[in-house]
Amino acid sequence: MLDKLFIDGKWQKPRKGGSFDVVNPATEEVICKAPAGTSDDVDRAVKAARIAFDSGPWPKLTGAERARYLRAIAGKIDERRNALARLEVMDNGKPLPEALWDIDDAVGCFNYYAGLAEELDTNAEEPIAVADTRFTSKAVREPLGVVGAITPWNYPLLMVAWKVAPALAAGCTIVLKPSELTPLTALELGLIAEEIDLPPGVLNIVTGTGVDAGQPLTEHPLVDKLAFTGSVPTGRKVMMAAAQDIKNISLELGGKSPFVVFADSDIEKAVEWIMFGIFWNQGQVCSATSRVLVEEPIYNTVLTRLTEEAAKIKIGNGLDEGTLLGPIVSKGQYSKILAAIEHARQDGVTVAAGGGRPAGFNSGYFIEPTVLTDMSEDSFVWREEIFGPVVCVMPFSDEEEAIRLANDSRFGLAAAVMSKDRARCERVARALRAGIVWVNCSQPTFVEAPWGGYKQSGIGRELGHWGLANYLEVKQITSFDADEPWGWYIKG
Repeated sequence: MLDKLFIDGKWQKPRKGGSFDVVNPATEEVICKAPAGTSDDVDRAVKAARIAFDSGPWPKLTGAERARYLRAIAGKIDERRNALARLEVMDNGKPLPEALWDIDDAVGCFNYYAGLAEELDTNAEEPIAVADTRFTSKAVREPLGVVGAITPWNYPLLMVAWKVAPALAAGCTIVLKPSELTPLTALELGLIAEEIDLPPGVLNIVTGTGVDAGQPLTEHPLVDKLAFTGSVPTGRKVMMAAAQDIKNISLELGGKSPFVVFADSDIEKAVEWIMFGIFWNQGQVCSATSRVLVEEPIYNTVLTRLTEEAAKIKIGNGLDEGTLLGPIVSKGQYSKILAAIEHARQDGVTVAAGGGRPAGFNSGYFIEPTVLTDMSEDSFVWREEIFGPVVCVMPFSDEEEAIRLANDSRFGLAAAVMSKDRARCERVARALRAGIVWVNCSQPTFVEAPWGGYKQSGIGRELGHWGLANYLEVKQITSFDADEPWGWYIKG
């Protein structure tokens, strides 16, 4: 069924019959062709979601009833764990152990929101104490409506889960447009929805390019909410489209996250977390701690150890045992990263490690783990998101300077601080202008905790109960309960 779109509970050919190549970034070979949806297909999908929300059973089900579907989805993903992970590796390039972790997290996400769906049966209404005792009032949380969700390529199924699970838990219906670079596991989710008999129109999946499928989805007048994860430039376009109809919106955008390492830190632990913060998933992580600030007394030692260990990372096909760094997702992204490194060289930045294609790799979009130093504060590579295995390292003199350098960015998704002084860690964490701050670590992500950024890193929060709130509207219901007449115009 991977040559068809999942619309209204059925597999349907794209109206224009188009398709596009899905490429394995480790080999540059075409895995298969995926269906290329266009505005006609998006229109069919949105109308199916609209009918399913307005007339279908889904939003009227109890939270417990929706939870059974969510747990069934989780169970089916878990049954397919190994196959889905291998598909992610071939589609995205990441090492298999990382892909397996992602699939497990997707299972956990659906199970978690099943629990929150059940809780809606008891906490969807909140009584409100009002000053006039002749009235009673309550706030009611209701499903928001039809959701248009656009997901990225760096965590293909997991980012789908982050949007689909809370939307379904809330009682919304959804049209999903996954990245055209990694559409395969999203289409597999359609097979799962079919297997568990999810009501028609509740989940619709339209693959295709951003121009042909993504843009029509953002502009469709029957969509109530847009949920987007991706780049800042595309996020701006989504926001502009949403403004036309005043659509509800949540955006999770880019980052250039700082990692502040104080001189009292354990150097080996610091180097390990620095590497995990930038080389995990080939650095293709919106929250990657790609700006490392190291206090001057240990700067040279940390830099030396970092370059030594970066050179030891095993690069290869994600399906090969022991691989810790796979290929970049696409030729386009690969070229952008190499161009950024060349830009750095021309600016006089020192390439302390890596900086190009690893020896022995004649095909595949592979880039060495790269460490850059000696850049200015206004350097392109220091300020702009590269979205690859490239880390910039800069010294700082004291806590005040570290906070200034860390916050001097238009982004504010994540940040990290490392020190044995927990009071200092807490102080710096409070001072960092970011939606997520890690202490003595980098990148741990939990479905229970809020995820989102300050400044140009986005609007709103995903995950936790905040993620469910993204897909709920709040309605006030107030009742006049007194026996006497109101008597404003008609006097007794």
